[in-house]
Amino acid sequence: MATAPEHPPVTARRRAAALAGYTGGEAAARSALADPDGGVRRLALGALARLGALREADLLAAWSDPDPLVRRRACEVVARGTWCPQATAQLVALLADPDPVVVDASCHALGEILAPGAPHRLANGQQQLNRCLGALRAVARSHDDPLCREAAVAALGAIGHPAGLPAVLEALADKPAIRRRAVVALAAFEEPEATAGLERSLADRDWQVRQVAEDLLGRRPRPAPGRG
Repeated sequence: MATAPEHPPVTARRRAAALAGYTGGEAAARSALADPDGGVRRLALGALARLGALREADLLAAWSDPDPLVRRRACEVVARGTWCPQATAQLVALLADPDPVVVDASCHALGEILAPGAPHRLANGQQQLNRCLGALRAVARSHDDPLCREAAVAALGAIGHPAGLPAVLEALADKPAIRRRAVVALAAFEEPEATAGLERSLADRDWQVRQVAEDLLGRRPRPAPGRG
């Protein structure tokens, strides 16, 4: 009875997929997208992006891949400049991904592609931008994972749209790392509420939050009550 051909060891397949991006091996990288190992598929995706050969169908398949690290890699290559018309909608959908590493990467990618001056910001249209901002606000306010909340706050700051400001201000009451990120994000907003938030942060319990607020406001912080 015929037996199925054996695959080379997974370490060899991963090495070959990674090297394809440096040797012009588009055919090898594309073939590796169908590998049973998620690590090989992730490296193949990066190789095709490096070669400038990543197709929309490749990204769409990667965003629905069962391996969360492949889904995360697809977000990362978009953040670094690879683009497809469905990218924004797919990234918004991934903000509800069950794996925090995917949500984190999706937040970062949205912040990159929707930042002022980003080449595809206007291509998204106002309605799409509103959907993105709404989804990021929801992550910033209520996601269970603090790293995801922090990433969403950072993305709202990178985008700098006034609609994102309320969620950034609310983050000033979150964990210290998120408060630090929120203070940095406030620098992107010119509204009086943003300045007021920086003023309040001068008395934050965390010295790093106070320091960032001081640097942004250009003044010495007021002494904070207690230690934090």
